[in-house]
Amino acid sequence: MQKYDYIISGTGASGLMLAYHLVLDPFFDNKQILLIDKDVKNQNDRTWCFWEKVNAFDNYQNWDNIVSKKWDTIFFGSKDFSKQISISPYEYKLIRSKRFYEFVLKNIISKSNITIVQENILNLKDEGDIVQVETDKAFHLGDKVFNSVPLSSSYKNQQQYPVLSQHFVGWFVKTNTPSFDPETAIFMDFTVAQKGNTRFMYVLPLSETEALFEYTLFSETLLSKKEYEDEIERYLEEKGVSEYKITEKEQGSIPMTCYEFRKENSKNILHIGTVGGWTKPSTGYTFQNSSKKVMELVQFLKMNNDLTKFKKRTKFWYYDLLFLDLLYTENQHGAELFSRLFRKNKITTILKFLDEETTFLEDLKIMWSMPTGKFLRMIWKRFFK
Repeated sequence: MQKYDYIISGTGASGLMLAYHLVLDPFFDNKQILLIDKDVKNQNDRTWCFWEKVNAFDNYQNWDNIVSKKWDTIFFGSKDFSKQISISPYEYKLIRSKRFYEFVLKNIISKSNITIVQENILNLKDEGDIVQVETDKAFHLGDKVFNSVPLSSSYKNQQQYPVLSQHFVGWFVKTNTPSFDPETAIFMDFTVAQKGNTRFMYVLPLSETEALFEYTLFSETLLSKKEYEDEIERYLEEKGVSEYKITEKEQGSIPMTCYEFRKENSKNILHIGTVGGWTKPSTGYTFQNSSKKVMELVQFLKMNNDLTKFKKRTKFWYYDLLFLDLLYTENQHGAELFSRLFRKNKITTILKFLDEETTFLEDLKIMWSMPTGKFLRMIWKRFFK
């Protein structure tokens, strides 16, 4: 068996980001790198969105050359607060996965130190001085393995941290006549019936005649596909869009939990992406967080040999934990919580807070805008009971 310096298990967003940054850096030119995934990545199987400041790329990779659409205005809607909001100096951006795959693979596939195989990963075993990766076709050996493939359901089978899901079904819709405002993204519209959960519509207008409609829930239990689609159809009807063609569909379920995925890492195995806890627990956003962490990881690898030392918890982990405790306990009040957040804070402060870049004073302003009594009860239950 050939031994590799690095094995990247899974070629989704985080795996390909890591491979891309490794080949960009001359420090890793002599490292043999193996990428393993059961699927060929060449389809629009994901839509990724994120916000970032205009022309500010100190902490993130600049993906602008593959961004399909940008918005500098968003709409937040609820029964007690609705507003169209400029997010300047931020922009909200959309990337289709096919363009991302094509861009990254084009940059790495010609590198002599890169090998890509199409195999199904079954198991990882850290043997102390080497990692054995078992697939359905072979065994591979690597000094370090970076895994983004779900191989464990430990986070689902524990009781210490609540587990919600951001689950959705989306329709790409095309109309014959102008029907959408292409300058404004509907970030969250909680005016849809809540039905005892946290439910909202998320709409990304790509042009005056094209838009992505996603019916989204932050809750514990998934719905039947028909329930999501019925709500999208009802929402379109309420907005006066009666004649349209569905050009694509997508669906997904993203875990929202503060379960400490890092405990499953070892000296030579690091879990990345969603299975590494890189999804922002309180929002379900992963793409930009992964971009930031990959850049930090590349620098870490130049100086450290023990992967268990990469990235410890921060104050934002505790904020997410308390918010999820409350959202899990009172899921029917999710719309009210988000409404208070957007009504009482500047949008730039909210986005900065969700990017985990706020000062403690800014954190306090965010926290005091939320229902204090409820959060104090969550603190008591979590840390003192």
